[in-house]
Amino acid sequence: MMFLEPPIDITRDQAAQEAAKELAKPAYGQAGDNIVSRVVNEVLEWISDTLRSLTGQSPDGNAGLFMLVGLIVLVVVVVLWRAGVLRTTRGTKGQAVFETSRPRGASEYRSQAEAEAAQGDYTAAVRSRFRACVAELTERTVLDERPGRTAYEAVADAGRVVPALREPLQPAALMFTEVVYGNRPGTAERYAKVVAADDAARHVSTRQLVQE
Repeated sequence: MMFLEPPIDITRDQAAQEAAKELAKPAYGQAGDNIVSRVVNEVLEWISDTLRSLTGQSPDGNAGLFMLVGLIVLVVVVVLWRAGVLRTTRGTKGQAVFETSRPRGASEYRSQAEAEAAQGDYTAAVRSRFRACVAELTERTVLDERPGRTAYEAVADAGRVVPALREPLQPAALMFTEVVYGNRPGTAERYAKVVAADDAARHVSTRQLVQE
């Protein structure tokens, strides 16, 4: 004979309190390459603990169960939004490399990036170094001056002129977009990818441009 566990019931106030306590955990304010797996593990652990604590409280548990499921979905959405996973999948409108129509020179951005990296501020360093890269390509006439150009557009435009630039520029554009517009943290590894792209921009052969 099978014995069923008593159904789950949870009031609105209890549900709100449980969700608030869960969202207050430090893990949900952090982001990184393994954010999705960390979120899944945290949410599953919370579901398990919550179900154990709420089982058997009331004979009328259907409403409480639906409320709990809804809160779980809300927690996942909030976590992914704060981590930048959802924000990096939106359109690229408004994700321009430069915030001004009159950007500074490549050397200025590069010096700024090196100073920021030396201070351990890799988020700012990624932003400044990629701007140095795009400014360098503009100064070397690989790119034309176009206000509002996004990182991915810079890769596409430069790659059409010098195909060899696509390989170093693509990961750098991804790092820039994730860090600047996706709320991802800057790291030494991500900064290194942008430095590699900037080095490629500095050493691109201008003779290739004449032949193009």
